[in-house]
Amino acid sequence: MMKPGSYYREKYIRNQPSAFCVGCGDGTILNCFVRALEDLAIPQDQVLCVSGIGCSAWIPSPNFNGDTLHTTHGRALAFATGAKIYNSDLTTVVFTGDGDGAGIGGNHLIHAARRNIDITTILVNNMSYAMTGGQIAPTTGYGKRTATSPYGNPEASFDIARLVAAAGATYVARWTTNHVLELTRSIREALQHRGFAFIEVMCQCPTHQRRLLGFRDPVHRLPARILEMFSESTYTRGREPDGYGYLVPVSSPEEALGEAKDVLERLTLGTAIVDHLALGRVVRVESQDQGVWDELTRLSSVDRVAGPIEGKVELGVFLKEDRPEFTQTLRGLHGGMGG
Repeated sequence: MMKPGSYYREKYIRNQPSAFCVGCGDGTILNCFVRALEDLAIPQDQVLCVSGIGCSAWIPSPNFNGDTLHTTHGRALAFATGAKIYNSDLTTVVFTGDGDGAGIGGNHLIHAARRNIDITTILVNNMSYAMTGGQIAPTTGYGKRTATSPYGNPEASFDIARLVAAAGATYVARWTTNHVLELTRSIREALQHRGFAFIEVMCQCPTHQRRLLGFRDPVHRLPARILEMFSESTYTRGREPDGYGYLVPVSSPEEALGEAKDVLERLTLGTAIVDHLALGRVVRVESQDQGVWDELTRLSSVDRVAGPIEGKVELGVFLKEDRPEFTQTLRGLHGGMGG
């Protein structure tokens, strides 16, 4: 039987006002986390949550009603490694952000993955250093504007999930805050996995993604718009989409849609103007007919056409394998260690 939200709040959440901005996705991630704990019947006194500095650090500390360790910027995994080695029976979970975990703490991240230590790491990717003002981060997309890249980001961004997989993690997944069932299931798998488990979560941040994405909506409309953009800009591994494509406009999507009106209405094609993380604001056209796309490409207001997965972010579980875990191998070599 499905339990009401009040059950999870009373059992897992400390009673206090939320520190999260209106529309932040961090509360969704906390919700998925406690539901995964409940599904696995993991006692709260056997869980240690570790976080660094940033918005994501507030997911467990002070919201989670259990043991939390709120550490210095970028050092959550270093602290968590020490805690796990001292008491390997603890279910140790690190909450970090893309700035905290992939920027300042990037070195700790790749070495924790290399060691394959039994820690579950949930990295919240909002594409910027959000808590300190929306500065550029290693996951900020090329050309995106932030507080420290007002003319656009000149750098390529990390594919952080694949970076961690290449570094030696044995469970790697990526979801968004718009994929709550998949995310909850993935957290359950990560908690049960013996080794370094890493989940990247693309998360909405209306406070700073307004500038980063060029949105001008009122704040109460931004969360839904960003989540819809996540849906449009991603696809799940093994389920590549087809049957549609995009018109990338020369200037405005409204102009492109207006010029394409005769072609689209004549063929009764489904169309909509949508937000795309990589392509910007574009016209989505439901068609597999190459002749239609050839005709649309010739329109003066259309810069080019794009396929259904161009520029999209792949979601899913990318890696799940067994390899010797660090605390086990450490005790094997140093049999006299306690813990």
